[in-house]
Amino acid sequence: MEYSPPPLFKQGPSALARLIFFVVLAIALLVSDARFNTLEIVRGILGAGLYPLQRAALVPRDIFMGAADLAVTSASLRSENRKLADKNLELSLKAGDAAQLAIENAHLRALLNLQSRATTQTTPAEIQYDTRDPFTQKVVIGKGSQQGIQDGAPVVDEEGVIGQVTRVFPMQSEVTLLSDKDQAIPVQIARTGLRSVIYGTPKGDTLDLRFVPISADVQVGDQLVTSGLDGVYPPGLAVAKVLRVDKQADTAFARVVCVPIAAVRGARQLLVLHYNVNVPPNPIEVEAAAAAKEAKENKGKKKSAPKAAAAAGASGASAPAGASAPAPASAAAAATPAAKPAAPKAASGAAAAKHTRKAHVPKPASSGAAR
Repeated sequence: MEYSPPPLFKQGPSALARLIFFVVLAIALLVSDARFNTLEIVRGILGAGLYPLQRAALVPRDIFMGAADLAVTSASLRSENRKLADKNLELSLKAGDAAQLAIENAHLRALLNLQSRATTQTTPAEIQYDTRDPFTQKVVIGKGSQQGIQDGAPVVDEEGVIGQVTRVFPMQSEVTLLSDKDQAIPVQIARTGLRSVIYGTPKGDTLDLRFVPISADVQVGDQLVTSGLDGVYPPGLAVAKVLRVDKQADTAFARVVCVPIAAVRGARQLLVLHYNVNVPPNPIEVEAAAAAKEAKENKGKKKSAPKAAAAAGASGASAPAGASAPAPASAAAAATPAAKPAAPKAASGAAAAKHTRKAHVPKPASSGAAR
């Protein structure tokens, strides 16, 4: 008799039978879903029900990936921010340089236009640095005597007068600005033609128009141009504009405050004018120079007269005792060339010395004594 184990578990179809059943069911469902979409509703219901579970299962993964992305993104953003900051600084510098070059280009174009319109020869120059003296308004330009710059030449830009060359070196020149307290320029009011002299001020920001009568027609906004009477500045160059006019009854002259038209402290490129005016010399200056020369010559003659007299006396004393009387005269005539153009006082001194020497000439012995 065959023995079998007791049925401890519920017995069912065999494994092979179950496999065949589920394979056939899967094929049937695939065919029916592919042709008739019978499982679309079931799939939607199952997807909606299982979605929260899927998201909950993906939370650890999302946290890990988010942390990794945050670290990578933060480092990337810092690097990109640094690069953008450097590029922004570079572009800012280039933008500043471009703006400066545009301003300089416009300034040079204006100077070129002024140079083409100028009736005198000009030399372009550039300011190199300011002088170290804080109490003067002076700058140094990069052109000197090697480039034909002369002392006293006017310096202008496209707007007007800047100053005047006061010292010249081989490769550089010193320019005293219009606003310096020791600078003066003869000007005239363009509207009325009234002539005067404009001076700089110690502060250096304004100008003073001096010697203007209190009854003169001067208005705020009047333009001052060079008069050309000094022979240094060409006539018609813009100098300043009237800012304020103060008239007081107790003074004979009005106080006229002006401001320079040109950017005296802001200019960088300049033009040095070689202005040579063919005008006759001032007779007053010629007379003063002649008087100074004559006084110098008279002073030299006074100094040479005692020397000539002393030379004549020394030559007479060295003559021999037995010499004839005309010998001292010949000695005085043979004096140095410096004694020839001596003053009349020197001649009289020589004559006095001659008479003195004649008095001391020994007389010849008498005939009796000789015998």
